[in-house]
Amino acid sequence: MSTDSMRPIGGGTSDRSSARLGSSLHVKGEISGSEDLLIDGSVEGLIQLDERKLTVGATAKVTADIIAREVVVYGTVKGNLRAKDRIEIKKDGSVNGDLTTSRIMIEDGAYFKGSIEIDKTGDKGDSGHNAFSKKDSAPATAGKTI
Repeated sequence: MSTDSMRPIGGGTSDRSSARLGSSLHVKGEISGSEDLLIDGSVEGLIQLDERKLTVGATAKVTADIIAREVVVYGTVKGNLRAKDRIEIKKDGSVNGDLTTSRIMIEDGAYFKGSIEIDKTGDKGDSGHNAFSKKDSAPATAGKTI
């Protein structure tokens, strides 16, 4: 069998590689890497995908702090989320924790409890930890959809 027949359909390159944690998998500990990740199972610990996208599937239950470029939540997350680019909480998604990102989208029907800190520094470089000020922070009301 040639290696060409093992490549994903669509001509995926190594730059766009992704991984999947299936719904029957339970992970305790730290996950880090340099590829996109889809979680359908349960994870407890820390997830660090600095320059990649994390998708929390509809059947996923994640109890972890998350650091990624982009985070999309269809399932349940308990923990703090930090995304360099954006965080999306879909209509059936649930997040209980604090969010730090430059862009946020929370769909109607989503559940969110925590605070939101908008990081306006983006990719312009980190000029220190004083990049956040009180006026950039928008605390949300507990259990309300924004």
